Amino acid sequence: MKRLIVLSLLISHLGFGQKKKAIVILVDGIPHDVIEKVATPNIDRIAAEGAFAEAYVGGEKGGESESPTISAVGYNSMLTGTWANKHNVWGNSIKKPNYAYPTFFKVAREQKPDLSLGIFSTWEDNRTKLLGEGLEATGKLRLDVKFDGYENDTLAFPHRSDRLFIKNIDKYVTQKAVETIKAEAPDISWVYLEFTDDMGHKFGDSEQFYSAVAFTDSLIGEIYDATQSRTEEEWFFAVTTDHGRSADTGKNHGGQSDRERKTWILTNQPKVNERFTNGLAIVDIFPSLLKYMDIDIPQSVEENLDGQPFLK
Repeated sequence: MKRLIVLSLLISHLGFGQKKKAIVILVDGIPHDVIEKVATPNIDRIAAEGAFAEAYVGGEKGGESESPTISAVGYNSMLTGTWANKHNVWGNSIKKPNYAYPTFFKVAREQKPDLSLGIFSTWEDNRTKLLGEGLEATGKLRLDVKFDGYENDTLAFPHRSDRLFIKNIDKYVTQKAVETIKAEAPDISWVYLEFTDDMGHKFGDSEQFYSAVAFTDSLIGEIYDATQSRTEEEWFFAVTTDHGRSADTGKNHGGQSDRERKTWILTNQPKVNERFTNGLAIVDIFPSLLKYMDIDIPQSVEENLDGQPFLK
């Protein structure tokens, strides 16, 4: 019996048989230059363990895949590994997504049905429209854990013009993510945090916006620490943003200026390939996450991807 216990501890210590899990955090509307400018100690420490690089959104500028640098468009490019000319989300109204280009949640569910899936988000539309939960077109995809829709809860989060209720929602979303991860982490999760974009729209390049970025960095640190507390597992941790901001005031986005297109990706994974520093894009998260999770991408899906894995 003692030999079995020692062997079990040795296997655990060496990392054999550790279960893999993945989490992606999308923080809204933080251009690359602001991440470089503002003190972000949590992003910095994760980057020191893994990797951080400039990336882009918006598809091929002037080409068929050119996509608006708008929030939901960026979310869906991350989720599907394709640009808007394929996934067909052109704005935040999310009118007619083309579910023929599946999200990494749908691929994971079909390839490994026993995996648990989770979402933590301000917007309910991220689950009901982009992921298409329960729809025939997505095979009636179901998530196991869902904390979202708080933009509709005006009692807990009274809406005021200062938009600070979004800050409180982000704090609550993070709290639920941390609690859930510590208790029984979903195998694949998406966390969405909005406050930075609200402050960007309201104040542009300003101390209010920079303060929101610093606040969001602290939330990223809380979530990362929760994943690292689960020492029996190996984690793929990635953070990105959906668009940059206009060069004049920083209040707007949607166009194809360099600052609106230039974003970034952070990962805790140190073993990245040339793609990570040469051509990195938001669409690369889809194939990278699935590769890490040892989930085969069906050929019919892979041949239509715009993204490439950035992991070795």
